Amino acid sequence: MIKNPVLAGFHPDPSMICVDGTFYIANSTFEYFPGVSISASKDLANWETVSYPLNSDKLLDMKGNAKSAGIWAACLSFHNGFFYLIYTNVKNWAYGPFKDTPNYVMKAASVEGPWSEPIFLNCSGFDPSLFHDEDGRKYIVNMEWDYRKKGNEQFSGILLTEIDPETLRPISEPENIFKGSERGLVEGPHIYKVDGYYYLITAEGGTAYDHAMTVARSKHIEGPYELHPNTHLVSSKGALGIHLKKAGHGSLCQSPDGRWWAAFLCGRPLHKSMRCPLGRETSISEVIWKNNWPYLKSGGIIPPDVFEGYGEKREQKLYKYIFSEAAFKLDFMSLRVPAHYDILQDGKLRLYGGESLQSLHNQNMLVRRQTDFCFEAETCFTLPFNHFQRMAGLLYRYDEENQYYLRVAYNEEKGEKCIGILHFTKNKFSMPLGEKEIPVGEGKIYLRLTAKNRFGRFSYAKEDLEWHAIPYRIDVSTLSDEYATPMGFTSAFAGMSCQDMADGSGYADFDYFTYRVLD
Repeated sequence: MIKNPVLAGFHPDPSMICVDGTFYIANSTFEYFPGVSISASKDLANWETVSYPLNSDKLLDMKGNAKSAGIWAACLSFHNGFFYLIYTNVKNWAYGPFKDTPNYVMKAASVEGPWSEPIFLNCSGFDPSLFHDEDGRKYIVNMEWDYRKKGNEQFSGILLTEIDPETLRPISEPENIFKGSERGLVEGPHIYKVDGYYYLITAEGGTAYDHAMTVARSKHIEGPYELHPNTHLVSSKGALGIHLKKAGHGSLCQSPDGRWWAAFLCGRPLHKSMRCPLGRETSISEVIWKNNWPYLKSGGIIPPDVFEGYGEKREQKLYKYIFSEAAFKLDFMSLRVPAHYDILQDGKLRLYGGESLQSLHNQNMLVRRQTDFCFEAETCFTLPFNHFQRMAGLLYRYDEENQYYLRVAYNEEKGEKCIGILHFTKNKFSMPLGEKEIPVGEGKIYLRLTAKNRFGRFSYAKEDLEWHAIPYRIDVSTLSDEYATPMGFTSAFAGMSCQDMADGSGYADFDYFTYRVLD
């Protein structure tokens, strides 16, 4: 049996397809760069990141995008030898009545690229999806945003637009084909055609504890659509004592042996806090059909903890990254823009100084998802500069307003480099060590983050490798969607970061980075 989630940590809005016996899942990446992570699996148990299609600033411009904006709900499809990717690059979403949501489509003969230039489609709402009909016609569906209304009614329905099969540009006026169920907040649409019916899969209830994956069907693509007898295919709303919360926003997929699958997002809260620092993750359930309706094979609508796929999960406890290898480049992400770094001849990573921890433009970091409740992250580096505005270290972040930074910088009062902590919580800044910053002098500095469920701690060592705990407790739960203001859609990330707020010429040389799963 395969245990859910199959993609742990920040893997929301899964769009799953199966091509020539290989399953692919595309996940939203929001403000992290490169955009859209695509994972592949032969057995539904073991997944490997294989591509980030939006992998250059020419293809993706997120400078200035708000926190938790960026790439929302990408949809991956395959037709006549080509992969198609459609997505939203959200610019603004959180404050005021408006959302700026340009939608684009691109295609490639392989998920690994090269991908075509993005083609602009519309900006009427977010979560676009592409449907290839049997007669050769193509359609996009996306939710519609109505700034004139309040609350749930701003999610005013699902728009259907026909596009040219060759140019991929719209050739019809959008038509509102579905207003959603009583759960409200209809978004995340996908269309499938099975045995003469068009099935419209949507997400409803908002992407938190009321979330759901809703099903409707019609004999005609324009509707009218009738709701599933259960309304929802998957939802964990109101269910007590279950492992997978927030279940919703998903997709359907058929494998070569005829079995059907639903991939959907979920969240696993820390005990009692109801906060999910691992973010929204991807789970899978087998689907069966009764009376031309899809149902979870496990019964009901509660997401199953386990399912029977085609293999068993191979566990990995230690990730020791070599900066020149593909695994590092596929696991680590930067923020909004490509990371500015070089791999030196001795294998070290030279990370150049970026803007401040609050910049929405040119921060410089390489961070990876937190995928486990208990883990240890460790790195070692040298910082060859003596200036308080040049710093580097180990970053543990959710967004600009909520983060912990164990950094090394020059301290004029102590006359040498010192370790300090920079902390943001709901955008309130503090330096918890105050005048007790720790002198470390010159040479290599080793930094470690240890997190065990709700709380974590930093520690450090010098070249003697004698580790010292720093007397400060990290509240891991503050790095979560639930704690963010007004809310958020990402997760906790840990990794390497460097700032130069003096003249931009500084850098730090990192020896290694490891991520270890703790029991």
